[in-house]
Amino acid sequence: MVQVLPRIGRRHALLGSVASLVVLGLLAWWLWPSEKPPSGTITVTTGAERGVYQEYGSRLRNALAGDMPGLRVQLMPSNGSQTNVRRVATGQADFAIAAADAVQTYIDEDQPGAEKLRGVARLYDDYIQLVVPADSTIQNVSELRGKRVAVGPEGSGVRLIAERLLAADGLDIDKDIDARRDTIGTSPDALRTGKIDAFFWSGGLPTKGLTDLAEKERYDFRFVPIRSDLVTKLHDQGGVFSHYRASVMPADAYPAILTGPVPTLTVANLLITRADMDPRLTEWLTRVVLKSRDNIGQHVHAAQVVDLRTAIYTDPLRLHQGARAYYRSVKP
Repeated sequence: MVQVLPRIGRRHALLGSVASLVVLGLLAWWLWPSEKPPSGTITVTTGAERGVYQEYGSRLRNALAGDMPGLRVQLMPSNGSQTNVRRVATGQADFAIAAADAVQTYIDEDQPGAEKLRGVARLYDDYIQLVVPADSTIQNVSELRGKRVAVGPEGSGVRLIAERLLAADGLDIDKDIDARRDTIGTSPDALRTGKIDAFFWSGGLPTKGLTDLAEKERYDFRFVPIRSDLVTKLHDQGGVFSHYRASVMPADAYPAILTGPVPTLTVANLLITRADMDPRLTEWLTRVVLKSRDNIGQHVHAAQVVDLRTAIYTDPLRLHQGARAYYRSVKP
């Protein structure tokens, strides 16, 4: 038989339930406090048209809009890493993606605002890609002598690496090749139409400009291997050159072109800012970078490797205090 509670018992039970809900609500508020997202305007300097920097910056802006709807993100195209570092250091931009060697070079040359630079996250690696027509006779860097070679514009990270690679194989960028300033936005078409013999590109895998050249333009090209002895020669010089590492471009990076892996070199990309950037905003931005990895990675494959375990290694820069606060908050 079911026993019916007396009236006073039901009343106490109801009050007890209400009290429990209040306690649970207070506990939830304490554990998950509501925090108004940062707002305002920031400028992020990215890269060249059809490059990975530009695509990543665009996708990151969309992700930031979801978590910080009151934050306006202005994207600023650029020639690449060297320009990006200078813009952040001198206050022309608030955040940027830049290769570690370009950051190190800026610091070593004691350029304006170098001491203000801080790291937010290590993102992904840039792969050096030396591209030639499929029927080209060029088989290594030294055979670029006398050729028309796109090495990127002044201020780009690719030009920095191309100059050093050429020098490692005995070539002077100003004397031994016909150096062109084309970017990834123009180099593929210049190669396809015979205006250049080769071009260097430094970017994440795959790069849209090269994917389009292979799949949309149906142009048959190949990659010239970067010999490991050249990378060793660079790396052994130490300093800024220590950021270069021998690597292999996997065949699945460009399945329409590659039939096997290609030896090359890589350099880490960093998300950077200045020491005076708002710590709270930087902490939120760092959280979004890690949180949005998979979503951004669906469109920018290089972003799939962004990882909490490696993001903290922003050498040669110290972590910004806002980024450091985020990493500490999620530390196991």
